[in-house]
Amino acid sequence: MVEAIRQVTPFQALALQVQAKAVNQANDRESARSLIQQTINHLSKQIAASKAFIGLNCKLVLLPEYFLTGFPMAESLTSWANKACLEMTDSIYDCLGEIAQKNDIFLGGNAYEVDPNFPELYFQSCFLIDPSGNIVLRYRRLNSMFAPTPHDVWDKYLDCYGLEGVFPVAKTAIGNFAAVASDEILFPEVTRCLAMRGAEILLHPTSEVYGQARSPKEAAKVSRAVENMMYVISANTAGIANTPIPEASVDGGSKIIDYRGLILAETGAGESMAAYAEIDIMALRSYRSQVGMKNLLARQRWDLYAESYRQFHAYPANTMDSGVVERKHFIETQRATIEKLREKGLI
Repeated sequence: MVEAIRQVTPFQALALQVQAKAVNQANDRESARSLIQQTINHLSKQIAASKAFIGLNCKLVLLPEYFLTGFPMAESLTSWANKACLEMTDSIYDCLGEIAQKNDIFLGGNAYEVDPNFPELYFQSCFLIDPSGNIVLRYRRLNSMFAPTPHDVWDKYLDCYGLEGVFPVAKTAIGNFAAVASDEILFPEVTRCLAMRGAEILLHPTSEVYGQARSPKEAAKVSRAVENMMYVISANTAGIANTPIPEASVDGGSKIIDYRGLILAETGAGESMAAYAEIDIMALRSYRSQVGMKNLLARQRWDLYAESYRQFHAYPANTMDSGVVERKHFIETQRATIEKLREKGLI
């Protein structure tokens, strides 16, 4: 009852579009850490200046996908883990926490991270740091083409973190936060499981192609907002520097979408703080409480689909429970899954 009537003052949120600085060309961990620290130092100034422009009621800043390092290219899983991945108690998180404290904001982002429970692997983690500098949300990407996920070590991951650790929701003073990474926005089940646990604001750090032609991801962002009656805050990179790929290939389109599917703010290409908008959690909660056709959460028949999912198996779990694998593992697993789908008549 207390949770239902707790008031939340409207605040401004910012999807900060910045360039990711890749560390692929760094020869070792020390060199990579130096580049990461340079990125953080620059971000500290950008975040402070952005908040000064937007106003004191800017309470949330979301950074893009892998903004500290870029993504692994030729590196093996072991090499990337040693060179570019953060530890769960990393001093880099402390530096980001200091930025959150200094600016009195919730600070979200995405980074590659190692976990002592899985010493030969790494995960792609979305995080949220509160204004006290503490990590209040840690979500590990569940769908990835070329990176380990909790599903690849499913049984042990559940033993370590439980299902609530797979689909975490941070219930804070300004709203209930959850996160998905990059093209996970295309997998509606992930967001739905977060909505089931009370998510009101979906953080979406990404690094994706943007253009005038609306892509599947653009449609998915609006769809996830509408079908779950939640805000979607999507922060894209302003390109990735220091790789052979042209820098502006993944640049532009950071945006904020409200619980009705309306785009409240959107920016074009380049580094930008233009994608900011007001988040009104009390309006969202009121909208979710209304009787009528638009209340899709209340109309959703949750148990209708459970048995179909329970009976259907395609992509296997626990394929990496023995530890480190070569990158060809991901291609081989997908090929085997396609064959399963063919046998089931889907292809």
